[in-house]
Amino acid sequence: MVWSVDPILFELGPFSVKWYGLLFAISFIVGFYIMERIYRLESKPVESLNSLLMVMVVATIVGARLGHCLLYDPGFYLSHPLEILKIWKGGLASHGGAIGIVSGLWIYSRKHEAQPVLWLLDRIAIPVALAGSFIRLGNFFNSEIVGEPSDVPWAIVFARLDGLARHPAQLYESVAYLIIFGSLLAIYRRLGPSIPAGRLIGLFMILVFGARFMIEFVKTAQAAYSLPFALSVGQFLSIPAILIGIWLLYKSFSPKWSG
Repeated sequence: MVWSVDPILFELGPFSVKWYGLLFAISFIVGFYIMERIYRLESKPVESLNSLLMVMVVATIVGARLGHCLLYDPGFYLSHPLEILKIWKGGLASHGGAIGIVSGLWIYSRKHEAQPVLWLLDRIAIPVALAGSFIRLGNFFNSEIVGEPSDVPWAIVFARLDGLARHPAQLYESVAYLIIFGSLLAIYRRLGPSIPAGRLIGLFMILVFGARFMIEFVKTAQAAYSLPFALSVGQFLSIPAILIGIWLLYKSFSPKWSG
């Protein structure tokens, strides 16, 4: 298959709307709807979702941008700090986004005592997994974050990049995150508001970053530097997240654990 779709969906005067931006926006819209259903089910104040949405948007973008600049190409951005602000040039990192989301929700929870941070993380994990699927699909439209050259039957030639047949790594991640979203949603529907603290976010971190770790083996290097051992930067950054997820999942089965 040859992929040469224009990343720009349409143009309106000097403005252009890209597939990536559309899918990014849709992820927040769908996420808001999911959280609204959860808040109504658990008798939480639905009116607080507007401020929660703003926190999520800002925390995700700021965290993902700083993550890309400081974790994947620190040499360039530390010597050209103003480039960090030029987000329209691209460059968002999921690991930084995760840190941003946790930080934003911690700040938000301090002003909303009835919505503790671990309670929020357990429920936010559901729409965030779906958002990850949408965003990787956006990367596919942009012909970025591609896989290594391959001769597998489903390999794709990204014509806007080069003439090599490659693993569609973005689609691997998109499908993986979609399956994780469905799994987390099914678990929440079965256990409902009584789900133990840390259960969903623990599973999220194990499954999402575990999938990321494995798919990195067929993905081209994203960082501007390499590590002195046989792991990519993305794999190295995924290990702490997986370990934290294992700890949270383990604690969620403890009868004395309240989060």
